[in-house]
Amino acid sequence: MTSNLNADPAELAKFSDLAHRWWDMDGEFRPLHQINPLRLEWINSLCPLKGLQALDVGCGGGVLTDAMARSGAQVTGIDLATKALRVAQLHALEAETPNVQYREVSAEALAAEQPGSFDVVTCMEMLEHVPDPASVVRACSALVKPGGWVFFSTLNRNPKSFLFAIVGAEYVLNLLPRGTHEYIKMIRPSELASYCRSADLDLRNTRGIGYNPLTRRYWLSADTSVNYLFATQKPLAVTP
Repeated sequence: MTSNLNADPAELAKFSDLAHRWWDMDGEFRPLHQINPLRLEWINSLCPLKGLQALDVGCGGGVLTDAMARSGAQVTGIDLATKALRVAQLHALEAETPNVQYREVSAEALAAEQPGSFDVVTCMEMLEHVPDPASVVRACSALVKPGGWVFFSTLNRNPKSFLFAIVGAEYVLNLLPRGTHEYIKMIRPSELASYCRSADLDLRNTRGIGYNPLTRRYWLSADTSVNYLFATQKPLAVTP
């Protein structure tokens, strides 16, 4: 691992240690499995995936990657957590998921290797785990074709988000392992919007994710105060 790699070894170790639980629907990653249909439907509503070349950045165990492939896209999932990638590959084999492949490579390295290669790029629940999120946003922009879509999801940084996403989700409700998120690494929507503008990505749609701890139900909403999603689009190249 090179010293200038945009990754936190502690974060990689954290998710590698949990790798064997990625596809346990009642385990530590249950919230991801519960919100995955919502995310997939939202992506599909803006950018129908069937027949497209898709890239899932920070794919982990492949929850969204697998779902996008089953929606008809040709999908590549990338991550730097080796054990999580192995779990994703094993699941794809066992579930006989079509049109999916996984690679251990950073977004920045793949952008240098395959610029403008994908119709859609997703980067979900990943930006708050890297030292330089703006660098990942730039790489995602470089990877998508002109006119293509880039989707992000992350956590807002404010007192409500600290209370709900860290205290509530990790310590009270035990929805996530303790230490999953660090408050200082959370990203305000205004900050992510700035990263996108600087990377030549136009913001097209935003959504929040709501949760009822009594019914254990998630839904998409207009409230971006805790979890939120961005849909951005790369402008079409202007011909002189």
